[in-house]
Amino acid sequence: MIDELGHNRAAGSRALLIALALALALVGVEVAGGILTNSLALLADAGHMVSDVVAVSIALAAIWMARRPARGQQTFGYQRAEVLAAAANGAILLLVAAFVFWQAALRFGDPPEVDSGPMLVIGVVGLLANIASAIVLRRQEALSLNVRAAFYHVLGDMAGSVGVIVAGAVMLTTGWNLADPLVSVAIGLLITFGAVRLLRESIAVLLETAPAHIDPQEVAGALTSTAGVTGLHDLHIWTVTSGLVALSCHCELSGDRASDDVLAELCDMLHERFEIHHVTIQPEIERLHRADGTHMLPRCTSVIGHEHRPAAGAGSGIGIGPGA
Repeated sequence: MIDELGHNRAAGSRALLIALALALALVGVEVAGGILTNSLALLADAGHMVSDVVAVSIALAAIWMARRPARGQQTFGYQRAEVLAAAANGAILLLVAAFVFWQAALRFGDPPEVDSGPMLVIGVVGLLANIASAIVLRRQEALSLNVRAAFYHVLGDMAGSVGVIVAGAVMLTTGWNLADPLVSVAIGLLITFGAVRLLRESIAVLLETAPAHIDPQEVAGALTSTAGVTGLHDLHIWTVTSGLVALSCHCELSGDRASDDVLAELCDMLHERFEIHHVTIQPEIERLHRADGTHMLPRCTSVIGHEHRPAAGAGSGIGIGPGA
């Protein structure tokens, strides 16, 4: 699993480097074009491209940090650096969108003249470059929240380029200069949508919410239905970083089977059925639990405040942790 994670990060780094090179090239073209043509839509897209350069640079730095080994107080290493980078990118996107809205509001009252011909050409060039970046990042975005952040930036850029082309075509054919700020607002809304989605995913990881594709109740049922398991409590499922899901729980064992055999079966089941690869299970025998469901291990008792309910065929309960 660790080798696969390292391979995914290496592939993500290569994709991000390509996207960074394309973004840097486009920034210069769009800034110069926006100034020369007096197009807010082009400058808005250029501003988004600047945020892309910053975002991809942060993403690359985060991957480098995440590769550092665990040591000292950092028992998980710097795995969460990628998630923090994704959250930072979401905040940057919101700031860019706010700037675009502000500039568009100023132009609605007095729309300036825009040289729509060159603006249209630059929009087409930008669209082609953004499509190339999206193709490169698309192969890796499903494996990394960090790369997904950059992918959302590029999708916003693609939409921005389309908007620039539409605004340029409208102004070229009709002379209606309000198309420029109107398209800028549309670009800002798309940027905002991507930012909110990215922040929501990042915050879910930081709050140690269970991954969306895993149902904690289904996991609990699979654990308690395993032969030799009579109860379950303090179940936690969370994402350490993209591609690394962790689980911890206390399993009450009947003693009818060797505990090593039960644990091996549980780990194999979690790997194969739920793709949970970092598993910590504390086996407990029935005599450690009193008749009223309390535990004889007070120092190991959870203080998070789980809702306990009886497990099938057992006197103790299944505690679904904050990742539920």
